Amino acid sequence: MARKRVLITGAAGYLSRQLLPVFRERYDVVLLDRRKPHDIDDIIEVDLVNPDIDTYREHFKGVDAIVHNTRSTRPGVNTGAPRQWLKDRPLGDLEGYYVERDSLDMAYHVFRLAQEEGVTRVVTASSNHATDWYETKLHDGRMDSCDHTTYPLSDNFYGWAKIAYENLGFIFATGRFGRPVENIHIRIVVPRPVDGAKLAKNQTTYKRDLAGYISERDLQQLYMKSVETPDIRNADGVPWHCFYGVSDNTRSCWSIANARQVIGYAPQDDSERVFADDIARFVTSNGRTVA
Repeated sequence: MARKRVLITGAAGYLSRQLLPVFRERYDVVLLDRRKPHDIDDIIEVDLVNPDIDTYREHFKGVDAIVHNTRSTRPGVNTGAPRQWLKDRPLGDLEGYYVERDSLDMAYHVFRLAQEEGVTRVVTASSNHATDWYETKLHDGRMDSCDHTTYPLSDNFYGWAKIAYENLGFIFATGRFGRPVENIHIRIVVPRPVDGAKLAKNQTTYKRDLAGYISERDLQQLYMKSVETPDIRNADGVPWHCFYGVSDNTRSCWSIANARQVIGYAPQDDSERVFADDIARFVTSNGRTVA
């Protein structure tokens, strides 16, 4: 089988760096980022916020799939939700709207170029923050889990943007404006090791991160199967899905049932085993929830 040509945006970022070793082995990669780091020589500098998409169109030609891992940031502007409990969240910065509008514009440019240049599929890094309004309920026991049918709601611009470009991807997947572009959105939760010693004093955040952990090899598998699964049409016949990006965690409150069913996602890790020693030392209360 011919090697796929896969374009990765945000190629110098944390998520992409976890994917690159296996992607380089498996695919011919085209790497884009706003800035070229000193340690990845083949990254091409491209500003996807630029509305003149013809200035970077050439990089999308001949591509089979796109992994869209980039977003906009601005120093001093926090667009997300820094607290798990709604009552503890500080007032947000209204300038965050403009920052995340740039993120949404980038997603639009990627989807449009995918459609115009014949790219079959876009796999986008979304976030659990698309449903972060429910986190207090998850953590205090009023709600057991979120799945792909949970209505997306967020009280911050970061989560709003994720919701917006999931829906933007759906528009392109329907074919309403031309050739359908297949779309998978991966709602990543905790793509890094969980530091028990650091989080022990905040049992809510500690248990939340154990629930949302995804190991590097599970992240790689989830992305590869999202790129490679031939038929991803949903019940309505539209090639569009949202999957939560977590490992097979005992404490998980984010369902991966649809990822198992649609693309055969079979995570190998469980935070309960990966961090067993830390859990024995630092978890000080029973159960998944913290009242």
